[in-house]
Amino acid sequence: MNALVKNMIRFMLFILVQVFVLDNIHLHQMLTPYIYFLFILWLPFRIGRTQLMMIAFALGFTLDSFRHHPGFHTAACLLIAYIRPFLIGLLIPQEGADNNYEEPSIKSMGGVLPYLIFVGVLTLLHHGWLFFLEAWQFGNIWYFLVKTLLSTVLSLVLIMITELLFTRQQKFRTNTV
Repeated sequence: MNALVKNMIRFMLFILVQVFVLDNIHLHQMLTPYIYFLFILWLPFRIGRTQLMMIAFALGFTLDSFRHHPGFHTAACLLIAYIRPFLIGLLIPQEGADNNYEEPSIKSMGGVLPYLIFVGVLTLLHHGWLFFLEAWQFGNIWYFLVKTLLSTVLSLVLIMITELLFTRQQKFRTNTV
């Protein structure tokens, strides 16, 4: 399947699942699961920063238009899209999995731990920034921290389940012609 078509289908599926399934789950006003931003995390290693930022803007803006929020998800998506290349540079082994694999995954990142760190840091940043914008202040710092941490843990569990259910077949590319 063409990479563009595959990513367009992913984009639509992540938005639809988030809007029609996950947005209806609120446990005690403390747990709000988000996995739509996994689309940004699964984009190819070799995508340019400008393209990455434009795609993140489109993803966040699309979700904001369903939720009638003035740019909260857009800002959170842009933040993780900006941080993503730096984090990949820190976590990828020196031999460069970005040259051998197309997109981030457990296999391409060198194991579960580096992938979990990659996804965990970006999830925590996404949720922290999103909940900070929603609250707009640290009026109740404990509520903000607990909501961010609990929602991050729930989202990480859902992301790992998604990763296990929808394995992405990635071929190891060699440098030979």
